[in-house]
Amino acid sequence: MVVTQFSTRRPYGESNAPASGETRIRIRDVTLSYGPLQIIGGISLDVAAGETVCVIGPSGCGKTTLLRMLAGLAKPTSGSVELDGAGLGGPNRSVAIVFQDYGKALLPWRTAAGNVSLALEARGCRPADRPGIIRDLLEKIGLGAHADKYPGEMSGGMQQRLQIARCLAQEPKVLLMDEPFGALDAMTRQALQDEVLGLVAATGATMVFVTHDLEEAIYLGDRIVCLQPNPGRVGRIVDVSLSRPRDQLLTREDPEFLRLRRELYDLIKDDHQ
Repeated sequence: MVVTQFSTRRPYGESNAPASGETRIRIRDVTLSYGPLQIIGGISLDVAAGETVCVIGPSGCGKTTLLRMLAGLAKPTSGSVELDGAGLGGPNRSVAIVFQDYGKALLPWRTAAGNVSLALEARGCRPADRPGIIRDLLEKIGLGAHADKYPGEMSGGMQQRLQIARCLAQEPKVLLMDEPFGALDAMTRQALQDEVLGLVAATGATMVFVTHDLEEAIYLGDRIVCLQPNPGRVGRIVDVSLSRPRDQLLTREDPEFLRLRRELYDLIKDDHQ
């Protein structure tokens, strides 16, 4: 069994793995099959507390399936998924997931404040404490002036911000993101990338981010997991040594960013051939 480990954090520009070395997520020899069709074929991976791991790969390689197993929404056929050393047998309040289809993820009959309140209700937060928490979260995500709006009255970017705010209301240790910005325009996508990086840094959450966008994976990640298809398996893991905080212009012009983009492009291209 080959286990992919995370490295120890060094100064900016050398490595971006967290200093503590504490394992938040442990995946061991995980497979998943539906009848005779094997979707995931033997994945082992450690993700450290506070680390951001981006997952890329061609369509059909099992990226979303892997994320669903980490969320406790799908059960492996064999192998194990652990959170802080305990088996993950189903959905867990410490794990929040942001879906790509924000329109279906939000309750259209609830206002922005009401949608965030849903997570607070689920975790048993006292009614008297909810308004202040909701106000702070909406301010943090840039929706402070839109608490009384319904999802249908919001743009796509605002709806995705709202879904993120609702997830943060869970106070998760792990934030899972399934191509959350794929349907948004370029400027909105970049703004949300920066907001998410700021929120993850502020909360110390671990993030696993699935994307088809190679530049997004490089910009966000400490490491990039490249999955190969038929069945889904880890083909390669790439360390991202770009310094933080990241900048939409300066980071993307960094020679290391350009080198990584070419390396990942070649990897994905080979998987399509």
